[in-house]
Amino acid sequence: MDPWESSADLTRYDGWLALLRELGETDRDVRVAWVGGSAATGGWDQWSDLDVDLLCTPGEASAVHDRLIRRARERLAVDHVWELPPSTWPDGRQCVVSMQHRPGSLTEPTRVVDLHVSDLSDRHRFLDVRRHGTPIVLHDPDGLLVLRHDDRAETDRAIAEAVDQARQRRATAEWLVNRAVARGHLPEATELYLRFGLGVVVRLLRIRHCPWRHDFGMRYLRTDLPPEVADRVYALLPGAAPLADLAAACFLWMDELLSGSGAPSSAW
Repeated sequence: MDPWESSADLTRYDGWLALLRELGETDRDVRVAWVGGSAATGGWDQWSDLDVDLLCTPGEASAVHDRLIRRARERLAVDHVWELPPSTWPDGRQCVVSMQHRPGSLTEPTRVVDLHVSDLSDRHRFLDVRRHGTPIVLHDPDGLLVLRHDDRAETDRAIAEAVDQARQRRATAEWLVNRAVARGHLPEATELYLRFGLGVVVRLLRIRHCPWRHDFGMRYLRTDLPPEVADRVYALLPGAAPLADLAAACFLWMDELLSGSGAPSSAW
């Protein structure tokens, strides 16, 4: 696959891009390297991190991860690294590398790299551009990265399970939220509302409007949902009204969506 140039301005990550390309040329265990995230899907801005994926010789992902982080510390101005526990991924490693002491202050453009290193497998080398955008390929001399749609039957099975769980849980979910509200346990009520109320509504909306990204949660709402639908979700966010009123409106909307979620989405 030929490298694809993104329209996003990635110049603040030039050092990382050069390092990743070099690693692909010099480390025989690095088979594929690409940039994804908002640089590939759209929405890239001054606060965006650089999402990087590497596919490696099976069994070598952890070693490649460690070599890359060591080289980054030696050559780039790394401030700190958050390494997720090795058990997070059964076939790889993930870390977040920050070039800034406090990126959350937003006093300058973000320079944070989200690095995911995996063993080479069909699970990782097949990408659905509807979910992940068109990758910016840095290294793939053997053409291992394949752009194709995910298996629809598998996705439909996951969707059917999510809808079935939403239906089964509907009454219990409302009771859990309203009980916490009635008891004055607002932190608990807010958590339950987002988990079992609004989060479920958003998933049902995704199933209707963008089933290939049915499991993306609250991300990309303005991108994936019609404007009026996204506005309605925003109006149900905690703080927009008393939580009891939000819950009433949210569960009513859930009922409307569940009544029409039995058939495959027309968005396919």
